[in-house]
Amino acid sequence: MPENPKENMEQGEGATAVKPRQASKTSPQRKPPALLPQWKVLLHNDDKNDMVHVVSSIIGLTPLNIDEAVSRMKEAHKTGVALLLVTHKERAELYVDQFASKGLTVTIEPAE
Repeated sequence: MPENPKENMEQGEGATAVKPRQASKTSPQRKPPALLPQWKVLLHNDDKNDMVHVVSSIIGLTPLNIDEAVSRMKEAHKTGVALLLVTHKERAELYVDQFASKGLTVTIEPAE
């Protein structure tokens, strides 16, 4: 038996440290992301904007088509307010700002 530790290793002698195998950790089950709370985007009637401007603004800012835009404009004109669409809060707030830039009044409220 060689006295040199290097020779011991070359000949396959000597202790080697082997880590005991640990049980694999299981990760906690993840829930799928929840849907964001929904908010109503409401168009309010006013006496300063003409109907063509209101309709063209609705078409330009929302995914509504011309028939839907005319319908919402008429509803707001007759009743004072019309539901434009329902979306998450960030987008609803963006609609408020965008419609305000066109001189139109839009508010939001939680959809329950």
